[in-house]
Amino acid sequence: MPLNDTELLDRVHALSAQAQRLSNPNPRVGCVISDGAGRVLAEGHTQKAGGPHAEVMALRDAQARGHSVQGSTAYVSLEPCSHHGRTPPCCDALIAAGVARVVVFTGDPNPLVAGQGIERLRAAGIEVDVLPPNSAAARASRELNIGFFSRMIRHTPWVRMKAATSLDGITALENGASQWITGEAARANGHAWRARACAVLTGIGTVLEDDPSLDVRLVDAPRQPHLVVVDSRLQTPLTARLFRAPADGHSRQIWIYHATRNAAKEAALQAQGATLVQMPGANDKVDLPGLLNDLGRREVNELHVEAGHKLNGSLLREGLVDELLLYVAPQLLGRGAGVANFGPLEQLSDGPRLRYESVEPVGQDLRILARFQGRDRFLHPAT
Repeated sequence: MPLNDTELLDRVHALSAQAQRLSNPNPRVGCVISDGAGRVLAEGHTQKAGGPHAEVMALRDAQARGHSVQGSTAYVSLEPCSHHGRTPPCCDALIAAGVARVVVFTGDPNPLVAGQGIERLRAAGIEVDVLPPNSAAARASRELNIGFFSRMIRHTPWVRMKAATSLDGITALENGASQWITGEAARANGHAWRARACAVLTGIGTVLEDDPSLDVRLVDAPRQPHLVVVDSRLQTPLTARLFRAPADGHSRQIWIYHATRNAAKEAALQAQGATLVQMPGANDKVDLPGLLNDLGRREVNELHVEAGHKLNGSLLREGLVDELLLYVAPQLLGRGAGVANFGPLEQLSDGPRLRYESVEPVGQDLRILARFQGRDRFLHPAT
């Protein structure tokens, strides 16, 4: 059935969303190739890093269907790449296939592309239309790739802090009990957010108190996010569950950031498969801004934080968190640990302000996504 322009744009976005747990550290991109009458000839989305990008997948799909794309229009959610990275340039593939027109949702912030893909297409005689920056489709493409844009523009990951709390903001009782504050649906949803991240970050306090594995188990995932541990004094036990291979068989890297040196413990942790990164800051603590810059160099787009109130407080105090992902249970717990330990503030106006992005029920609980004001300024250019 032929599709109108809005339906084609929606289909491209739906395809790009299918790459959400798959394509890291590459952006999530969808592509639909249509004839002049709105009939879909082929479609595809980005595969695992090192695999085909959306445009190549769509061209392969056209070949499998027996469709010629000569003179067709390709709708792509991100500017086709123009450089040799893990794969050849996608703009060259579109040119070779004889596509007549390309509709691009938004430009690629990667300095190796950044308009060069569009220029190469136009130089080959292909008509290129770029959607207005504040169009719904362009904004949706950038939002879906917020971590990729963050890494390319700010050189650091997009930092999302997740916590499960009671209605009165308690994440654990005074005796440390915290499992489970929220229900099964919220826990599964939390794993879905883990799955879309490049890496999960936690602190040594959580490792010692909870011995978590911090892998993705409750939803299907084609890859496991890497694990980052902030461990200033190298206290991570060699028997910690985080060293066990995830049950799904997917591998992940474990990066332990520390401040002080301990050659014997470093060697033992490395023997367990961990990569040790010394990142000393003040007071023998890990330099957290330095950690984020290093993770940017390691191609981490979205960093999913699941830590205790001390590390959460340090990240918030240094202004390093972009948004909060809170699961709130309809229960009161009284005294206990909160989401973050920072302050005390002198007046109410000193507290950082957030903006609700979404508030939705998840099973018996409530999921709140709130973004710190101004943190996404780099994502949406002013008109």
